[in-house]
Amino acid sequence: MTVLVTGSRGRVAATLLGLLAAAGVEARAGSTNPADLSPPAGVAAVHCDLTDPATFDTALKGVDSVFLYAEATHAGAFAERARAAGVEHIALLSSSSVLAPGADTDAIASRHLAAERALAAAADSGAFEVTHLQPGAFATNALAWARTLKAGHGPALPYPHAHSDPIHERDLAEAALAVLTEPRLRGSSHWLTGPASLDFTEQLAILAEVTGRPAPHTVTTPEEWKESVAAFMPEQVADALLSHWAAHDGRPAPLTDTVEELTGHPPRTFATWATDHAEAFRP
Repeated sequence: MTVLVTGSRGRVAATLLGLLAAAGVEARAGSTNPADLSPPAGVAAVHCDLTDPATFDTALKGVDSVFLYAEATHAGAFAERARAAGVEHIALLSSSSVLAPGADTDAIASRHLAAERALAAAADSGAFEVTHLQPGAFATNALAWARTLKAGHGPALPYPHAHSDPIHERDLAEAALAVLTEPRLRGSSHWLTGPASLDFTEQLAILAEVTGRPAPHTVTTPEEWKESVAAFMPEQVADALLSHWAAHDGRPAPLTDTVEELTGHPPRTFATWATDHAEAFRP
């Protein structure tokens, strides 16, 4: 079996490449900039830009399975080229946001939903099997606080008590490894969460404990926060995040046992993630 791993500069994909190599599974690291990759020994890097269908055929040649990031722009074209290349299975890294009411109109959820639907249409025609990995919040989202925590004043939060279910990237990679290598797990949707629902203040407290440094925050208004990110975040995405945080303000996130079902162990805690990434928060 040969697995194409798209988005190989990402933390989940990079971790998955290492797991595939350790398991003796032939892998191919796909990236918009393959020259910038440092894949495991024996893993070839190929040009695969999910926004450019012209790169698909070469990347997919001889591939049996694909780990695919949910880039909706050309998901239909990717599915078509995968079918033509004889791909048997695609594991899509989607999002649990597709399960929420109003996913069709949410700027974040709708992109994942569009990718899911494009692949589902191809799967329904018998082209290949599709498995949806639907995680909640990535623990790596906390890295957005690193710069301000290093400076000693911490992030400005519009909803400091908004809950999420942070999941370690290694758990996502191990779940992906399971569905890519176990045929019985193919063709299903898997809702993945971390082991605990934590609000932002609880995550900051864990970071403070792990790093031995203060992890303060300030409270800002939604309007002020939106203005602060306007230079690098599309307005629709900012609005979707604010709406999500408001809906989860003081409300614990639901949790699943799916990580343990797929990997055989409970999901790693946020404290474990913080320990693994502690240096990112230290000057």
